[in-house]
Amino acid sequence: MARRELDAAHITDPGLRAAYTLCRRLNARHGKTYFLATRLLPLERRACVHALYGFARWADDIVDDLDRHRTPEERDRQLRVLESDLAHGLRGGAGAEPVVRAVADTAERHGIEHSLFADFLVSMRRDLHVTDYPTYADLRAYMHGSAAVIGLQMLPVLGTVVPREEAAPHAADLGVAFQLTNFLRDVGEDLDRGRVYLPADLLAAHGVDRPLLEWSRRTGRRDPRIRAALVAAEAMTREVYRAAEPGIAMLDPRVRPCIRAAFTLYGGILDAIAEQDYSVVHRRAVVSRGRRALTAAAGVAGVVAARRRARAARPAARGAASRTKGPVQ
Repeated sequence: MARRELDAAHITDPGLRAAYTLCRRLNARHGKTYFLATRLLPLERRACVHALYGFARWADDIVDDLDRHRTPEERDRQLRVLESDLAHGLRGGAGAEPVVRAVADTAERHGIEHSLFADFLVSMRRDLHVTDYPTYADLRAYMHGSAAVIGLQMLPVLGTVVPREEAAPHAADLGVAFQLTNFLRDVGEDLDRGRVYLPADLLAAHGVDRPLLEWSRRTGRRDPRIRAALVAAEAMTREVYRAAEPGIAMLDPRVRPCIRAAFTLYGGILDAIAEQDYSVVHRRAVVSRGRRALTAAAGVAGVVAARRRARAARPAARGAASRTKGPVQ
């Protein structure tokens, strides 16, 4: 399948093909929900989506360093090397890292603003020293770089039926909605990394603070105040989904089934969190395979329907064009 995707995107250079293939592997291995949705994209769009994911994942892995082998200073140096490599790649150089070569090529092909990558790396660097966010406004400022820009990077690849600036706020909101969902799902794991992404003011409104969360994680015991805060965080996240949803209809019809599937799958994580009674401090909530399969099947049906509509529209468009030409003088 990777070969067909690369052929459809007219990516012929062997080195670039290898770089894009690595990004696809990163997406398949680490972004199971995201990767499932990308399988619904037209073949020629997939490689560049994989490149955007692969670069973001590469930077995120530097920051998180789950094995704790590197100090924050070492991770900062690695991130700066990646930033320099990306700047070189975006100026037209090859880039040292395969993920940089792929994402720089994607940016050139689709005219993606370079500032979006700079904003992303600013937020990644913040993760090296910021461990919590006092207010939702503070968290949104962080998520502009860590999530909203991902949606904005995707827009030129996906294509729109409206001016791009009209769809942009919804694309940014969708990136934020997905990340807020991940924050809720990963509360316990983030605590293990020393981070709390839920805003402190939201937690405090329900009598929750970091020590209480850490106590719950350490002991496995639950507290009704934590549950109430998580319910509020879920409601906050669903509001962002509602703001994002109108943007799906603004996309190229052929990509809408993919984004709708991602929208449904990530929303399904919120459903799973609620169904498991907000126990995310102690375990990660996952969408069942059955639910994922149903969503994928609905997405495939949407892809088939979109292709049929596109085929039906082409003869009609040709006929309309021939009628407007008139007789040859």
